[in-house]
Amino acid sequence: MPKTIASIKKSLDERLGRALTLKANGGRKKTIERCGVLAETYPSVFIVELNQDENNFERVSYSYTDILTDAVELEFTDDKTEVAL
Repeated sequence: MPKTIASIKKSLDERLGRALTLKANGGRKKTIERCGVLAETYPSVFIVELNQDENNFERVSYSYTDILTDAVELEFTDDKTEVAL
């Protein structure tokens, strides 16, 4: 389980293009769950392209800090490993 932002980014770089399920803290005891594909990684953020039949948005972006602070959890559906650390 990666514990630094650099190790989280490296872990996500290795999984570009893979399908995932994203669980995000929506505030006020709400959890948002979305399915999509890890599209791109940048120095500060990563982008997930969402399945259009399930979501209103095409893409969402989160920072690596969101994963580090457990505000976002990622579970890759093809290999059933959690990066949600």
